[in-house]
Amino acid sequence: MRQQGFTLIELMVTLTILAVLATVALPLSQVASTRNREEELRRSLWQIRAAIDQYKIAADGGRVNKSLEDSGYPESLNVLVEGVKDLKDPGGRKIYFLRRMPRDPFCDCPSRTNAQTWGLRSYASPPDAPAEGRDVYDVYSLSSNIGLNGVSYREW
Repeated sequence: MRQQGFTLIELMVTLTILAVLATVALPLSQVASTRNREEELRRSLWQIRAAIDQYKIAADGGRVNKSLEDSGYPESLNVLVEGVKDLKDPGGRKIYFLRRMPRDPFCDCPSRTNAQTWGLRSYASPPDAPAEGRDVYDVYSLSSNIGLNGVSYREW
């Protein structure tokens, strides 16, 4: 009589091949996950920076209340979402620059709000040493990790 089934050697070879494939696939999936988070970071930085620039344009155009000492940049990131009164609108409607504040995808800090996950740079601070101040000129990631391109996320 002939028995049907797999021999022990066939099972061991199959398991070895599966183990090798798994060790190859795991790093590739981790790189893909990191790439997705980096793309989300790029998109979030672009959205916030565009909103800051639109706020500055509105302030320079006289649509946002600003004193002579102010730079024209928003005093906080929350202003971009909450909106500001349009001085040129007779109905006094608000101008909104962002629908919602994006979250830094590399911040593992669930207790912080979305706006608190970003590092802030004031207009008065130098580019090589960003510091908070009276306004928000730029944002950056607080992550100390290095991107797949070799550049720190803080420098993006």
